[in-house]
Amino acid sequence: MDMSLQRLGNESSLTTEDSYDDWYINEPEGPTVQEIVPPCSPTIPDHLYHTIMAPVSLAVLVILSLLVKRRKLCKGCLNGVPGIPSPVNFLEEEKNKGLVATVFGILICSLCRVILDDNPLPFLSDTSLQNREYWKILALFYYPALYYPLLACMTVRHRTGDILGSMLSWLHCGILIWQKIECPQSAKFYRFYSLLSALPEISCFIVLSFIYPALLLKNCKGASKFAANKASGRSYCEKYLKNILNKNQQKARSYNPNQSFKPWLLLQSYIYTSQQGFQLPMTLVLSATVATIVVYQVALLVLVFFLPTMQRIQDSIGDDFALMLAGFGIVLAEDKEEVVNVVKYYLWALEVCYISALVISCGLTVAMLMRSLVMHRTNLKALYRGAVSDVFHFPQKLRPTHSAIISWMSFTSYQAALTCLGLLLQQTVFFLCNVFFAFLVIIPLAYGRNLILFKFLKAMWPVLLMMALVVILQHLSARFAFLHKEHLQQEVTNRRILYLLTYLLFPVNFLLGLLVGIWRIVISALYNIVHLCRLDLSLLHHAVECFDPAYRNYCHFLKIEVSQSHPLLKAACFVLLQLLSRHEGQTRNKPTDVEEGIQLMQSKKPVLNKVKSKQARVRWWVAYTLLKNPSLLASRASFLFQCTSNGAQTMSSS
Repeated sequence: MDMSLQRLGNESSLTTEDSYDDWYINEPEGPTVQEIVPPCSPTIPDHLYHTIMAPVSLAVLVILSLLVKRRKLCKGCLNGVPGIPSPVNFLEEEKNKGLVATVFGILICSLCRVILDDNPLPFLSDTSLQNREYWKILALFYYPALYYPLLACMTVRHRTGDILGSMLSWLHCGILIWQKIECPQSAKFYRFYSLLSALPEISCFIVLSFIYPALLLKNCKGASKFAANKASGRSYCEKYLKNILNKNQQKARSYNPNQSFKPWLLLQSYIYTSQQGFQLPMTLVLSATVATIVVYQVALLVLVFFLPTMQRIQDSIGDDFALMLAGFGIVLAEDKEEVVNVVKYYLWALEVCYISALVISCGLTVAMLMRSLVMHRTNLKALYRGAVSDVFHFPQKLRPTHSAIISWMSFTSYQAALTCLGLLLQQTVFFLCNVFFAFLVIIPLAYGRNLILFKFLKAMWPVLLMMALVVILQHLSARFAFLHKEHLQQEVTNRRILYLLTYLLFPVNFLLGLLVGIWRIVISALYNIVHLCRLDLSLLHHAVECFDPAYRNYCHFLKIEVSQSHPLLKAACFVLLQLLSRHEGQTRNKPTDVEEGIQLMQSKKPVLNKVKSKQARVRWWVAYTLLKNPSLLASRASFLFQCTSNGAQTMSSS
């Protein structure tokens, strides 16, 4: 008997093992779960590409350093010591902002590659997990050094720099395009992810390939010689000062408080349009460009992570999936084909929810970035005219500090990082909201099943109706019973009834307070997630906004920009330099109409009296600008304090 039971147990175990094997034998394996991408090796692989371009970039940097001389040291040796050219004058108004923005766009694309690739350095292959993080740290410094000559070729302001910049951009662009043409598909994430993620980088290289030859043509025509001799940003400062002192512009900018609200005015506040006489600083242009590329890269990454996986799951669903659901006690329908169709429909609904959440997230992020540009311009213009209280809630001194310099250096990077994080959070939250709305409202109403939310509302409708009626009662009684208008003023009346209702409605208002608390949490979370990418807006209360690191970074950034690159201060300095050069007899750069305030007021046939009045008015405007300039307040105050203290000391000593 025992032998027979053991034999039956062995047979049953064999049958169950066979059944389990039969169950898993039909499960899709590697080729169906992951797309098969044929191996492709381009003519110039990544390691060869960087092996070629790294020495070329180093040679270009050496040539550029020989063009830039440090004449203060070793004057007798090679006419000065070679110096490393500056990448870009961030605090100056460069004309070629597009070139600088494209290089930073290339740099942020390489940063995405470092974070996601298994081999962060292209020279290495099959790096171990233990040493991979060290190579990533080295790659964070390698790529800025690799693309550094693309910026340095512009700052040299020489024909040789333009030629070298054209050659570098053509080499980078040609090799990258040839690689993607030969091998458009890759096995990472999605077969076309490598090609799609490289589109911003290719576009930036194409732009560089056109900008440097254009600069070379201008240099050959002699136009850039004049621009090199002319101080950078001088024309912008003149235009800004001319726009400030133009009476017609001031009348046009005046705001009428009696004008009615129009819906499209709110839409215009989220669209940045250029204004005459004002340009965004270089750092803000770079931040907007880098943030836009980050939005594209993150959206592409989250899209290729989800959609191909969902499509592979849909293809792998068969009749056995209905049996598996039945094993867990989930019966969607009696027919297996109907069960498969229902599951595929649910998965399709998930895809729709995901794509719609991604579109909403990208749209909101771009809108917030555009709104940030509008607020940047408003804040800068307010600080330029000395209205510190219009920007900061607490008194601030517009002077550079060590923390302000660090914040200014990291502003563009912080903007890109917060844009990435904000987009990921928005995508997650909006996807969950869409899923709840689709599976608890739309699909139950369409098919008349799984009415969980409606059953809950049906059970709670008396309480909800009672709270709604109480809210309506409070509003109506407060509007018509507890307010009395007398002599154009409203006074509280019927106080005994008011006290009675306050006492009787206390329990109901407690329940309403719970709902208000939940709604407050939801609104606060959504507001903070949507506005996370905006550094110009603090997510904390005004009293504790100093604990918001992003907003504190933005405030210090404004201090550096205003104190170091004030256009009115620069315009005044240009006037003083022109007067000094005229006084010293330097006629080669002799300015015209200096007394007119950098050609602010020009007339074809000026009358002598009008010219004198204009000269006096312009001189007074320049003096007033220097007097009220926030960049000079700190220096002037300390100088006067020193003079007063010295005078007091002399008086006391005497």
